[in-house]
Amino acid sequence: MKRKFIWNLFLVIILNLLIKPFYILGIDAEVINRVGADVYGNYFALINFSFLLNIILDLGITNYNVKNIAQHHQLLDKHFSGIITLRFFLVFIYLFTTLCIAIFIGYDVKQFKILLILAFNQALVAFILYIRSNLAGLHLFFQDSLVSILDRFLLIIICSLLLWGGVSDKPFQIEWFVYAQSISYFITLLLCFILVIRQTSSFKFQWNQTFAFLILKKSLPYALLIFLMTIYYRIDSIMLERMIDDDARQAGIYAQAYRFFEASNMFAYLFAALLLPIFSRMLKLKEPIYDLVNFSFKTLMAFALILSIFSCFFSYEIMDFRYDNYILASSNIFLVLMLCFICVSSTYIYGTLLTANGNLFYLNIVAAFGVVLNVVLNLILIPKYDAFGSAVASLVTQFLTGLAQIFLCVYIFKFNLYQTFFKLLVFIVGLVLFTYYIKGIEMYLYYKLIMYLIFSLIWVFIMQIVKISDFSMLIQNRLK
Repeated sequence: MKRKFIWNLFLVIILNLLIKPFYILGIDAEVINRVGADVYGNYFALINFSFLLNIILDLGITNYNVKNIAQHHQLLDKHFSGIITLRFFLVFIYLFTTLCIAIFIGYDVKQFKILLILAFNQALVAFILYIRSNLAGLHLFFQDSLVSILDRFLLIIICSLLLWGGVSDKPFQIEWFVYAQSISYFITLLLCFILVIRQTSSFKFQWNQTFAFLILKKSLPYALLIFLMTIYYRIDSIMLERMIDDDARQAGIYAQAYRFFEASNMFAYLFAALLLPIFSRMLKLKEPIYDLVNFSFKTLMAFALILSIFSCFFSYEIMDFRYDNYILASSNIFLVLMLCFICVSSTYIYGTLLTANGNLFYLNIVAAFGVVLNVVLNLILIPKYDAFGSAVASLVTQFLTGLAQIFLCVYIFKFNLYQTFFKLLVFIVGLVLFTYYIKGIEMYLYYKLIMYLIFSLIWVFIMQIVKISDFSMLIQNRLK
């Protein structure tokens, strides 16, 4: 299983490196520059609002399905037909509830129009994620990896034409960006559906009330967890837009930094997407999991620390590289969010393990604590420090919830993590000292980045965060 994880992690990282950095740095950043921080901040708040009730679209079914199909492949035919029908019903409830709350909050006509399309896009994404969960549950990681980048690939093509293709004399509109997402998601959904249909012996749309209630009952603990985590991940920009009367400027400044953080987070999420079905299968077969947990944690943390420490030291230069306005403000927020990224990365390993093991009760308690803490901190810090205060609220929340998940894993699985954390601590000290040294050298940032990456790679192997033997195993053994 460790060899299988390494092979597939290598595959998805390569595919995502080819697509997603260009989307974030090329397309998304250019959209912010074209429409301005105010307009993008309003869009950013609306898309995060559409995320808040996203749980209605899923109700934990996707995570439950990954775990269930990974452990019981033979259930694909029955569950795929029944759950697809159930999800159409959930889409109607989601759209109705989202739009009703939007009216109650007081969004204007233009905001309401954009939110309607964004909500429709969320429905498409929810279908894609559910259908992909079947590919992951069947351990068809190659197909799942291709689908995972297809929407961004299509969005790059469409937005490139709109931004630089001269297809219109009008200035770029944020609505065009939203419509381009709709087209990309719809095409991706069709392909994903075809890939899963090929794995089934029969398929038909059918409503089975007993089956639907059974699935919902089993998936509700997952739904509650996702809902709570979505709140403390996404509520920041909404509170900024609602609490500060500045035409969403602070939300836009926050979005500039958050988009770089989100780009990093995409790669960390790949670990969770791969590990959930693998952990679920191993736990069912009662296979030892410590080696895989420890390897994946050290590997992800090495990536997170290398990226975050460099980003913290050179946050201004990174923001200045791609954005035109509010560089200093967004760079300070970016620094805090990249520290937050280190904390988030740990949850992708230990939170995923607890999910695979079915410890949803403990995870929901931790998540509920995170929601209360995050909302209270935002209420206190936003009036005083604007978007920077919101970033600090996220850091405190993610640090404490991540720490709680680690303690839960130590308690439940009896892990001994002293040696791992000692190595990581020494690793951090080495990175900080070297980065502090090169920051004082007069040379282009590109050269500093190359020096930093070379040192980091050598330092990883010296500290045995990642061992050469792991890659020897990868080369000598092909995935069957």
